[in-house]
Amino acid sequence: MIKDFFDPETWTYTYVVYERGGAPCVIIDSVLNYDPKSGRTSTKSADEVITFIKAHQLQVDWILETHAHADHLTAAPYLQSHLGGKLVIGDHITNVQEVFKGVFNLDDHFKVDGTQFDHLLKEGELLTFGNLSLKALFVPGHTPACMAYEIGDAIFVGDTLFMPDVGTARCDFPGGDAKRLYQSIQKILSYPDQTKLYMCHDYPPNNRPATDMTTVADEKANNIHVHDGVTEAQFVQMRTTRDKTLEMPTLILPSIQVNIRAGHFPEADSNGVSYLKIPLNAL
Repeated sequence: MIKDFFDPETWTYTYVVYERGGAPCVIIDSVLNYDPKSGRTSTKSADEVITFIKAHQLQVDWILETHAHADHLTAAPYLQSHLGGKLVIGDHITNVQEVFKGVFNLDDHFKVDGTQFDHLLKEGELLTFGNLSLKALFVPGHTPACMAYEIGDAIFVGDTLFMPDVGTARCDFPGGDAKRLYQSIQKILSYPDQTKLYMCHDYPPNNRPATDMTTVADEKANNIHVHDGVTEAQFVQMRTTRDKTLEMPTLILPSIQVNIRAGHFPEADSNGVSYLKIPLNAL
């Protein structure tokens, strides 16, 4: 069973996947609410997940990220503190940590070995939770460390693909690569047509309601960026041209600093307050 939670401020879907009430479960791509004007965080979105999990007497085995998000902060440590479970991301997160350690000029206390997380997933690795299992799919391009998660007849695609009328993810963040994204998308679209694809985000045009799921067949037929017949060269040209017109996400600077730490805040200063850096003219 799949339960979705939509955060309208960041257009983000969080998922709880489980077999039945009382069974083990996983949480995918949680949200910690953040007000960029005041720098205050809140746990409204995460608390909805906690309420659901407790009401269904689920046991959290794994709290997963598809990648180090640039548009929202993860609530993984907060969820772990209330529900247990292990924090998980793909093993190429170390590449992202290395890049952004430089961007933010982080000191030697920040390790670039992924040890902020409890487990780093490799391509093709399986995680079990109860009678269900999850397979890790390495799908770089949007970032160099993106993972998708295959569970049964569903794939949780992260930011690799969006709904057909929205298209595909940008590739102009540090380490992004449009050619690799095209190849990753083809990897996902090689699955059977009926495979369900669950989005991490939806940015619905034309006032349609936000939607969390489409299929391989629908993406191949209708995705505005990468439908059947679009070549790699055409996609790279489109993606490169389009990305030059896009503004940076509102929350990229706070999000990345927190998310490369598995959702933990930077170590507090002597006054007990944690601070984030804003690098000027760096991105």
